[in-house]
Amino acid sequence: MSNPVVQWQIVTPDPESAATFYKSLFGWKITANNALGYREIETGGTNGGIWPAPPDAHSFVQLFIAVEDVARCVDDATKLGAKVIVPVTSLPDGDTMAILHDPNGMSFGVMQRNAGVPPAG
Repeated sequence: MSNPVVQWQIVTPDPESAATFYKSLFGWKITANNALGYREIETGGTNGGIWPAPPDAHSFVQLFIAVEDVARCVDDATKLGAKVIVPVTSLPDGDTMAILHDPNGMSFGVMQRNAGVPPAG
């Protein structure tokens, strides 16, 4: 299996402002009709989302990479020097994910999609 980027997200202290900006600029469809209130973005390409950050945090973009086994990938990544930020987590839609910092401090996510849900993008 290849490990494609399957989703991205903007993490920002002001998600509503970010949603308004990107919707106005690019015409992206943005909805929050899900169990977490996550702002999902349909771009016409690889889809993404907007997630709130603490009020004093910097905004950034985070990539999510598809993996066959999130727990195994997290274990492999930590052996290579990554640090776990959000441990292996099951989401309400059945997806499994974790968020890590690579050895250089860059944040990224790994994700295993629920078999019944088609990949984003």
